[in-house]
Amino acid sequence: MPDEETETRRRVVAERTQLVSQMTRLKNRIHSVLHANLIPPYKGTLFSKRGRAWLEAQPLAEDQRRVVLRHADELDRLGGELAQVDKGLAQTALQEPRVKRLMTITGVNVTVAMSIVAAIGDVERFSSSEKLVSYFGLNPRVRQSGDKPAYHGRITKQGRAHARSMLVEAAWVISGVPGPLRAFFMRIRDKRGKHVAAVATARKLAVIVWHMLTKDEDYIWSRSALLDWKLRKLELTAGYPSHRGGRAKGSAADYSNKSVRDSERETIGDAEEAYRRFVATWKQQSPKGRSGAAHEVRRS
Repeated sequence: MPDEETETRRRVVAERTQLVSQMTRLKNRIHSVLHANLIPPYKGTLFSKRGRAWLEAQPLAEDQRRVVLRHADELDRLGGELAQVDKGLAQTALQEPRVKRLMTITGVNVTVAMSIVAAIGDVERFSSSEKLVSYFGLNPRVRQSGDKPAYHGRITKQGRAHARSMLVEAAWVISGVPGPLRAFFMRIRDKRGKHVAAVATARKLAVIVWHMLTKDEDYIWSRSALLDWKLRKLELTAGYPSHRGGRAKGSAADYSNKSVRDSERETIGDAEEAYRRFVATWKQQSPKGRSGAAHEVRRS
């Protein structure tokens, strides 16, 4: 059974998920009304102040106008509640070293990190990374009868569904930024498709998370300027004062420098290329008839 602190975090994460889901349904409902009336899409952010003014000016029937405005008002209310929940999560995250450690992974923000930490609780409960992967439901199904060969199917999806979805969401973000994990994503994508690649990358992320938390180590390919920017953004969400316009240099100032960002991306890009060369090497050395996947895990 989880302790009280872990149980509270799980409830807060679940509450945030429900709020986001409700807001998504309301936005989809507004879009469906506009689409049914053949109104062209708004060129900009529809649910901003300007978008709201544009929405009120559209030629809609009176009953549909009431529906749209009622949903827009409900969106504003839920947005305020979501901001309060995010503020509380940010305040908790700033006091949690494990969340900051997971945020060193490019593509993992505070929402993903908090969801994973809340789902895991005490990482010592898992004696191996495979146990954590199974807990998230990211391991493949295995079916076997008698002495027949085992059949490996799709992932089990048994376990912490929300944490699993957060890992998959982070995998999609990782697929668009340089690094060894993107090289892994693209390698699986070329063989099995992008959706299978996203799940495979999420599984690899779960393994990396287990090693980082059990060994108390940050992600080796962390981008320091990007991490400082994420932590500063987290502080602002938590209600820390803004120092914009001051003379002193802020903690996230380096990320505003394009040369610094390009330098970090180039370094990570070199690591991505090194991973590709590594895979090409063990593919040539692997015996015939074997995929070499097990060798990749051991050598990694």
